[in-house]
Amino acid sequence: MLLDLTPLRRHREFRRLFCGQLVSTFGSMITSVAVPYQIYQHTHSSFWVGLLGTVQLVPLLMFGLWGGAYADAMDRRRLLIGAELALSLASLALVVNALLPHPSVAVIFLVTAVMSAVTGFHRPALESMTPRLVDQAELPATAALTSLRGTAGAIAGPALGGVCIAAFGVASTYAVDVATFVISLIALAGMRSMPPGETAPNPGLRSIAQGLAFARSRPELVGTYLVDLLAMGFAMPMALFPAMAEPWGGARAVGWLYSAMSIGSLVMTVLSGWTGRVRRHGAAVVLAAATWGVAIIALGYARSLPVAVLCLVAAGAADMVSGIFRMTIWNETIPSHLRGRLAAVEMLSYSSGPMLGNARAGWMATAVSVRFSIVGGGAICVAAVLLCIPLLPAFWRHRRAEG
Repeated sequence: MLLDLTPLRRHREFRRLFCGQLVSTFGSMITSVAVPYQIYQHTHSSFWVGLLGTVQLVPLLMFGLWGGAYADAMDRRRLLIGAELALSLASLALVVNALLPHPSVAVIFLVTAVMSAVTGFHRPALESMTPRLVDQAELPATAALTSLRGTAGAIAGPALGGVCIAAFGVASTYAVDVATFVISLIALAGMRSMPPGETAPNPGLRSIAQGLAFARSRPELVGTYLVDLLAMGFAMPMALFPAMAEPWGGARAVGWLYSAMSIGSLVMTVLSGWTGRVRRHGAAVVLAAATWGVAIIALGYARSLPVAVLCLVAAGAADMVSGIFRMTIWNETIPSHLRGRLAAVEMLSYSSGPMLGNARAGWMATAVSVRFSIVGGGAICVAAVLLCIPLLPAFWRHRRAEG
């Protein structure tokens, strides 16, 4: 039942990558709280917070597929180091802007867009490295550990972010993110290079088209992309957290709301040993996504911070189950020479959903109410995800690879 730590024990390179990215994720999640909080403080509008998702999505769509093509065509470690250097400079720009007498909201949006574009190169490089650092039989455990890395940072990051914002202001909060990138870069510097194969294609439109054609040809991959896009696109509530937190304590309450889903994810990750015995991976993804939607519906009726946190904990646990099985399907299905390009497609699927969902949530809350936005989005999510059972029968029946 408990988390399998075998990949960390056996593989030094994976251990270095894991630890460095754990620290980096911690800082990035602190910034993910500070940015929408700062925008809300200057605009007092959930619409502008929701618009942040659109500003992040556009450059990700523009550069994500190119990032995957480059991850298959060049040294993945070198690409990751370059991306982290660029992200650290962007975080430093947020520090400078926050220190101005009148910080610019436009600059926040611009820097956030740049960070999203760089992420289009960062994530494919990172995710295409991981399967080459462990054995095939260790992929389910690796997926759980990778999820743990994200959720551990996502729990402590937002919670500390809320405390830092309340105690020291947003500038100091952004500065923490800069420091975590330094630690991550030191870890990457100690890893071996990871050059592409001798037959790796040059990055370009033909290379991107090859990756997309492979993705379309595999129903198990299409199912993972579509189910997650529907679940996040209709039910992601994070843009509404600053508005929800105002009557419950402001900055400290918003930190709890941003951390709650990650707490549920962490608990589920620690108890993820059972996932290695599940055979119907497609069905597991669908049912977990539907459970996420039910938890979001319950969140809409929460009248206190503790109840809201519990609902989000349940939602995060369900999302983690979906994530573990989606990641396992990806790692089992995709050959190494396509891993960067398909990692880009994966990134677009799991990133665009939350960004679109936050934009939807902010717009609907402005047009009607916060509760209507949350409950309505959760209900549509459940219906849309369950429709995937008859519409994607091959994905629903998909079983894990044997051997």
